[in-house]
Amino acid sequence: MRLIINEEQNDVIPSWTEILTRIPRIDLADWQAMGKIKRWFVATRSAVFVMTLFSACIGLLMAVPLGSFDSINAILVTLGLVLAHATNNLINDWTDHKKGIDKDNYFRTQYGPQPLEAGFVSEKTLLMMISATGGIAILLGILLIARTDINTFYLMAAGAFFVLFYTYPLKFIGLGEPAVWLVWGPLMVCGSAYVVSGQWSASIFWLSLIYGLGPTTVLLGKHTDKLEEDKAKGVNTLPVILGEQLSRFSVLMIWQAQYLGISIAVLLNILPWPFLLVWLAVPKAFKNVRYFANERPKHAPEDLPEGVWPLYLVAFAFDHNKAFSALLFLAVVVSLVLPS
Repeated sequence: MRLIINEEQNDVIPSWTEILTRIPRIDLADWQAMGKIKRWFVATRSAVFVMTLFSACIGLLMAVPLGSFDSINAILVTLGLVLAHATNNLINDWTDHKKGIDKDNYFRTQYGPQPLEAGFVSEKTLLMMISATGGIAILLGILLIARTDINTFYLMAAGAFFVLFYTYPLKFIGLGEPAVWLVWGPLMVCGSAYVVSGQWSASIFWLSLIYGLGPTTVLLGKHTDKLEEDKAKGVNTLPVILGEQLSRFSVLMIWQAQYLGISIAVLLNILPWPFLLVWLAVPKAFKNVRYFANERPKHAPEDLPEGVWPLYLVAFAFDHNKAFSALLFLAVVVSLVLPS
């Protein structure tokens, strides 16, 4: 779970490794000592971009056997998706600030810097960051449309909808989690495959549905961690609607669905046998099951690594998702290398 664990900074400006692999806890002095590029990576919570990179790369590699492969489009779509993810994170912070969600030591402000709420940047500066980041993503999308066809426009429009409306109203009415499944699954994976090859297949679509479940468990873990805070603020995420016990149980069921989904696809010859490599992540799942099988503690457990709390379930969901996604990516590579 190193990708989202925070560690005490001891008044030292976070390194690039810390910024790209975890969400660092910093103060105003740290922020002011960093350059503009570093600030952007901190503000956009770049440590979680790995989920987007997995989506894009899996889609791109799955498109290789389809025939034509446009390398330039591959670069454009990968950059565009990462910038869209960054834009969404910035919009999330701006929207929650405007609606008063992040006030009074709210959960979001405890595990990492919320630049606007913490006073690191002005609202004008944050809006400029949103405009610049989103603007470049839109330009890349326009280039892809010009290089492909109208279907890319539809994919881009769908992505823009979720970027703009995930934080409000989708997250507020229990649709944030299903949205993440659709975006990090079919939209990103199938979309990436389409813009480089002009098509996608049943195997890509099936795989996209399974991969999208991983980021969904991460969000379920995060929203379960802050269930009480969200309920008090009137943010009706899916865990608020389902309750903690059912939300924790849902993550365990989704983990099982991921392994069963891959196995069924192999049995039906939708996916080749190397995809069974994902079963190597089962020990990681067993290691983290106990956290979801039991009630979330009210205070940081003594055996919890320092710097994690108040993150808890999300850390273990991310830990499993990282292992499963890495093995899924490896399976795609192996299936391309080995003879059919």
